[in-house]
Amino acid sequence: MWTPTSYLDRHVKPKPKISASRRLFLKTKLLKKAMTMFEIEKQARKDERERILAERVPDLQLSGLSLQDLQNICKELHQKIDVVDEERYDIDSKVTKNTREITDLSQKIYELKGKMKRPALKRVRVSADAMLGALFGAKIKESVDFKANLKTVKKEEEKKEEVTDWRKNVDAMSGMEGRKKLFDAGQ
Repeated sequence: MWTPTSYLDRHVKPKPKISASRRLFLKTKLLKKAMTMFEIEKQARKDERERILAERVPDLQLSGLSLQDLQNICKELHQKIDVVDEERYDIDSKVTKNTREITDLSQKIYELKGKMKRPALKRVRVSADAMLGALFGAKIKESVDFKANLKTVKKEEEKKEEVTDWRKNVDAMSGMEGRKKLFDAGQ
């Protein structure tokens, strides 16, 4: 049974248990904590990057080396650069190939779902001369007679079998020879 109080009970928002000032205070505290955590994480990433670079790329000790030693170090560095460039190129080509495949597959999924928007086509009335002009690229001065260009087809006359008296053929068709003639005629 419907009563006005039951309707109001359902549509009245309950009062929050926390006051607005307390809620604002908590939000600002959370934001400050998130900012400090973000800064700490950012600094940790920077330190990790520097540590990894120090491991992989040690500092060069170039003082006191002869010209030949410096040239050998340069050659080694060039070889390492070539190897890294090859790896970078391979990874880049794999990434482009994967992105192409992803776009192709997402397009196939999109087509399979059938949510493609079809544009509303408008009916356009075009005369035959304008259509021919669009096809041939120039305006045609004379209207073309389509019937004149059609091929003419000659009708073949059907072979009419002559009606003969059936009594004359009875003797010819009797026996095995007559049946053979009928069999040969059927093929």
